[in-house]
Amino acid sequence: MVELAVVMVLMLLIVAGVIGFGRAFWYADALSKSVRDGARLLSTWPVEDINSKGVVAAKTLVVYSANAANLSPPLTDENVQVQCLGPSFSEATCANGTAPGNVRVSITGFNVNLGAWFPFIGDAGVIEYGSAGLTPKSTMRYLK
Repeated sequence: MVELAVVMVLMLLIVAGVIGFGRAFWYADALSKSVRDGARLLSTWPVEDINSKGVVAAKTLVVYSANAANLSPPLTDENVQVQCLGPSFSEATCANGTAPGNVRVSITGFNVNLGAWFPFIGDAGVIEYGSAGLTPKSTMRYLK
């Protein structure tokens, strides 16, 4: 019984670790796909209203597609940054009627709690794993 108890605790920790890190990789993949979709949308947006409608549409698409993966906590508009870049990837302003050379969509300030699935470990436990920040970004050439 003692051996079973020791082995069971270790096995539970291994299973919880696989689940926890699998969840972090799942979130990272969902966020990467969503910023790529947002950058793709903005890279083909008509130049006449790229700032007034394109930036908002790209942010909305990123938030919607990322949250479709059941992120916890959910992604918000404040986490999504949309930038227009010059031909040499220098910072430029998104302005209606002016075509940027490139567009970049990124996510900032999104953290995944790594210790959420570890039993016996956490707020009152022995080991604190903390959280990992996920900051994917995608840059694409403006096509129109």
